[in-house]
Amino acid sequence: MEETIRILMCAPHHYEVDYVINPWMEGNIHRSSREDALAQWEKLYGILKTYATIDLVEPERGWPDMVFTANAGLVLGKTVVLSRFFHPERQGEEPYFHKWFEAHGYTVHTLPKSLPFEGAGDALLDRSGRWLWAGYGFRSELNSHQYLAKWLDLEVLSLRLVDRRFYHLDTCFCPLTDGYLLYYPAAFDTYSNALIEQRVPAGKRILLEDADAIHFACNAVNIDRVVVMNRASDSLKHTFSSRGFTVVETPLTEFLKAGGAAKCLTLRTTEPHHDSQLTSTV
Repeated sequence: MEETIRILMCAPHHYEVDYVINPWMEGNIHRSSREDALAQWEKLYGILKTYATIDLVEPERGWPDMVFTANAGLVLGKTVVLSRFFHPERQGEEPYFHKWFEAHGYTVHTLPKSLPFEGAGDALLDRSGRWLWAGYGFRSELNSHQYLAKWLDLEVLSLRLVDRRFYHLDTCFCPLTDGYLLYYPAAFDTYSNALIEQRVPAGKRILLEDADAIHFACNAVNIDRVVVMNRASDSLKHTFSSRGFTVVETPLTEFLKAGGAAKCLTLRTTEPHHDSQLTSTV
């Protein structure tokens, strides 16, 4: 690899399902095991460490969802668009992530306080760096996309989420190496599905069945030809194998109780960036 891949993570020392801000948390208040969560997180950490350099941000007491670093912001080069969390239960994370990025030499852009945007949970770069897929509908607002296009000098393709179970883009949509895409079409409206089909050739699209979608197969970490995820059906693993990918499964059931899995627990801070960018499409 030409560039060392770096991923930001946060240990789950204060992780707990303390409130309900998504459907996965319903019925799981105080039903997570911190001991099991730590064991699952450490296994994921160990797997990813074989493929990338892992940076750590210090967990802060009182902010149990800080472990989901994907929502810290959106990083491209040494620029980061800091998240503006929709729910008050997570807004206190913002200054800690801001401090970490500034301390590590990033230029930090902050959106107006009234404009929600939840980082790489709702904004995913095409793996060739040609454009940015940006979700809206539950946690991030469409109006935030114009700022992303301006600050990152990227074409932004806006996708509307319509299934509240898949409240972040990264729960139902995963761009992959060589232009492939893993996604769950039922999570999007008709226009968004048409846009996806327009940009991604049929042979590059991997469509999820319900059973894989609800086990957060899309909430995966893709590094080259390796895809790390909570769980995959035999048929999905066969599909990946036929396209030259290797699936690495690692149980993340404790984090599913809060609505997250492998991708939610990571923020890639070295993203591909194509030299010639286009104008935004929102």
